[in-house]
Amino acid sequence: MKQPIQWKTIAVDQAYNLAAGFLYAAAISYFAGGADFAPGGVSGLALIASHLWGLPLGAVTVALNIPLALGSVFFVGRQFLIKSMVSTLYCALFQDVIFARLPTYGGDPLLAALFTGILWGVAIALLYMRGSSSGGTDFLTVSINTRRPHLSVGVITGVIDVAVILIGWPVFGSIDSVLYGLVTTVLTSFTIDRIMAQSSSSKMLTIITTRGQYIADWIGRNCDRGSTLVKATGTFTGTERQILLCACSRLQVYGIRAAAYAIDPSCMVMISETSEVYGEGFSDPSRKNSFS
Repeated sequence: MKQPIQWKTIAVDQAYNLAAGFLYAAAISYFAGGADFAPGGVSGLALIASHLWGLPLGAVTVALNIPLALGSVFFVGRQFLIKSMVSTLYCALFQDVIFARLPTYGGDPLLAALFTGILWGVAIALLYMRGSSSGGTDFLTVSINTRRPHLSVGVITGVIDVAVILIGWPVFGSIDSVLYGLVTTVLTSFTIDRIMAQSSSSKMLTIITTRGQYIADWIGRNCDRGSTLVKATGTFTGTERQILLCACSRLQVYGIRAAAYAIDPSCMVMISETSEVYGEGFSDPSRKNSFS
């Protein structure tokens, strides 16, 4: 069944893209760009390239994103990939059109690292909340999180970023650049996890609807998640309904909620926290303390 275009959802997505793109560009171009350190990720690599060859940050970021996007398309899905590339373009435009014309921050490098971490973390979290990302290593992050949803998004991001920070050491020629990059990474990871609320937990959706199978099919097709459909009867109206139960990662919950209302505008969606979920696609109870 072909669904009508959800213009309100698209408008909200673009509002989030605008806010995240501005914060992302402020963090990378204004603060990190003026303090001579690589904060990690593809943006860190773009800063290194800009430092060495004077290349525009946004354009380099987009160029580096292309092979990563192509390599992760089978893991993250077509919808997530398209939304992320749109978000990446927003970030690049803010970097090369607006912040490239402004002077960079010239104050204390430690303050630059602190503000880079906070602003960058907020920007990434805003995009995650809309089922998108800033691209780059976020494609790798969400690919890993799709397979291991019990792992912290912030921790995954931090591990990848540390490698880029170390690459910046010989480029900027100072151990301080590594220390500032690490400060940024810690703050970014902490900010993401705080905004996303209990990063190690998953979500449980309880959807009361008359179109349960349609919603279940959408979840299976777009999120690679199973669900449980239970027949029910409304006690007030006597109407036959279905209760759809679905455990998912917090990166998927917003998309499922939006799809449920698109398929059945009269449905009721309840979202609750689940501290631990064991089973296929979630934690393996025999390896509870392992990240592998």
